[in-house]
Amino acid sequence: MIQPRYALDLAARCALRGRGRVEPNPMVGCVIARDGVVIGIGHHRRFGGLHAEREALADCARRGLDPRGGTAFVTLEPCNGHGKQPPCVEALIAAGIARVVYAAPDPSANKGGGAKALRDAGIEVERTGVSSLASGLSAPFAKRLTTGLPWMIAKWAQTIDGRIATRSGESKWISNDRSRARVHRLRGCVDAILSGLGTIIADDPLLTARCPFPRRTPIRVIADTDLAVPLRANVLTTARETPTIIACDKELASSAITSDRRSALAERGATVIGVPAAAGGRGVDLHALLSMLASDFGVSTVLTETGPGLLGALFDADLIDEAVVYVAPLMLGDELAKSVAVGRLAESLSAARRYELWRVKALGSDVELTYRRAHSTAPGGDA
Repeated sequence: MIQPRYALDLAARCALRGRGRVEPNPMVGCVIARDGVVIGIGHHRRFGGLHAEREALADCARRGLDPRGGTAFVTLEPCNGHGKQPPCVEALIAAGIARVVYAAPDPSANKGGGAKALRDAGIEVERTGVSSLASGLSAPFAKRLTTGLPWMIAKWAQTIDGRIATRSGESKWISNDRSRARVHRLRGCVDAILSGLGTIIADDPLLTARCPFPRRTPIRVIADTDLAVPLRANVLTTARETPTIIACDKELASSAITSDRRSALAERGATVIGVPAAAGGRGVDLHALLSMLASDFGVSTVLTETGPGLLGALFDADLIDEAVVYVAPLMLGDELAKSVAVGRLAESLSAARRYELWRVKALGSDVELTYRRAHSTAPGGDA
């Protein structure tokens, strides 16, 4: 007999192949088993394409195997409404599937209720959280539907003692080549990359996905309250090739004082947007910025690569959903070396933002650790 955790882990790993191609839809994987043998595997491959269940049923057909009487293990509750594809519950019922095991409920108002529809058709249905990877896979989709905000990923490379740079600011390169290649692939799977003015001045990064066949071209978003970004910065000299947004204080976005500056940015291809000031006047309101990116620019996933100040503000505002951390086998032991995040007041452990380990991957001498919000998944899920 196929164990649910094994089957759902397999379905989730298959679903991850669609990352960067299916959004704003969720990544979904499906495994069909019968008589203790996997007879079909499928995943949602691209936005608007066949859903995972239909892909898995098609895989059964290609193998010449009949799924009738089998079990479908799906990372997300099968959909029960028409969209770009017909309801998956109809396909499962027509195929004679006897049992469906799924990891997460479908939060869609117009496509939910698949479990009930399957039960009404006489199919045994079970929801289980035994696979943390499968349970957390659709969290970005659920967040966007329930909050209107994009999924926020923070990425950084650090030493064993949690430092991202020396006291002089040297950080190239803490992580190894394999880790950096993974970062570029991650960039090529998100809708936007957020950074701060300090990072632009200190590192002058391109913030582009320099990898073979990136799945997306992310918008570069610079949080720059006072419109002080250097005009010769790489993000501006390449703004006509790669979409670039400068997010400044709302008043400055329409002030006569900054008219010439805004014109200079526009000439380089950048888009200036005004964002309300943060409470206390420290920078722009990051919640408002993310909301604008989702509503005005169709952004569903954001990767932030920035310095400790902006990262600390994002953590303080509780806007980080996922952290991808590259730990290198280095120890600085210098109290003045730069920390991952600063600016928060945390006098006790209860003030900490809590995350749970979601995935682990060894990359030569480095380790990639992926954390998720504590309430989104159960612990576990090795990569």
